[in-house]
Amino acid sequence: MQTNLINPLGPMLVLASRSPRRVELLTLVGARFSTFPVDVDESPLPGERPEAHVQRLAEAKARAAAEARGLNGAEEAVVVGADTIVSLDRAILGKPSGPDEAALMLERLSGRIHEVWTGLFLFDPSAGRSIGGALRSIVKFAPLNADDVARYVATGEPLDKAGAYAVQGKGAVFVEAIEGSYSNVVGLPLSYLKHLLGLLVERPAGRA
Repeated sequence: MQTNLINPLGPMLVLASRSPRRVELLTLVGARFSTFPVDVDESPLPGERPEAHVQRLAEAKARAAAEARGLNGAEEAVVVGADTIVSLDRAILGKPSGPDEAALMLERLSGRIHEVWTGLFLFDPSAGRSIGGALRSIVKFAPLNADDVARYVATGEPLDKAGAYAVQGKGAVFVEAIEGSYSNVVGLPLSYLKHLLGLLVERPAGRA
């Protein structure tokens, strides 16, 4: 039996996401969890800062999942909403709409330093408690030539990834350095999630 390192004594987690990367990370640390994906409009608001954007979407996903799943306090579970984006010069780079946009994103990231933000929102309907926040990692990209970009886009990997690359996949060859949480760049900052879970348990009931 795998040791549970993130919520051994706490309630079941309900991950409001269909991301296989987040599922892999929670499985890696032995978390007790289920998944309940929801769809929300991920369009940025005018002038919205990256950290505000990911926090807003993480909360929207968690609350939508709790409502759709019918979590009304009868079941002990904490719903986890998460959203990850890449930010370059304060511009938000989400998932590309297709190969052409993926190539453009990679060209913009080439040889540059960018930020990866993940927003988390934890909602405990049984106690009426919630907590959220955002974490930043800084990534340095290697210079890419046209062939690098074309070959990587042709693999299909960039098409469903924020910023058009996967640090845990083939895109790792372009990442020269990371400052901050690696799992944050993958899409779920595990240490930060554990920290927020601890704070949620200590938070007085009724503060949702």
